[in-house]
Amino acid sequence: MCEASAYMIQDGQETLVLESVDIVEPLNEGGFMLRNIFGDQAIINARIHKMELVNHRILFSNEKTAGTPIPDEIAIW
Repeated sequence: MCEASAYMIQDGQETLVLESVDIVEPLNEGGFMLRNIFGDQAIINARIHKMELVNHRILFSNEKTAGTPIPDEIAIW
């Protein structure tokens, strides 16, 4: 199966938000709508911190991190 579990990272701790997630949809007002294979939904007001696809995990966070700005265009090489 290709589903993932979604977790929120807060104060260094991971809290399960939703299991068996198969849809992650960005919302216009910010955040994401998550839906799992059973039809359960969750709305999370956070950013994607990291996706571990091999481990079937999506990690969300509200923490700000210094990093490279996102370009207007994406280059794949």
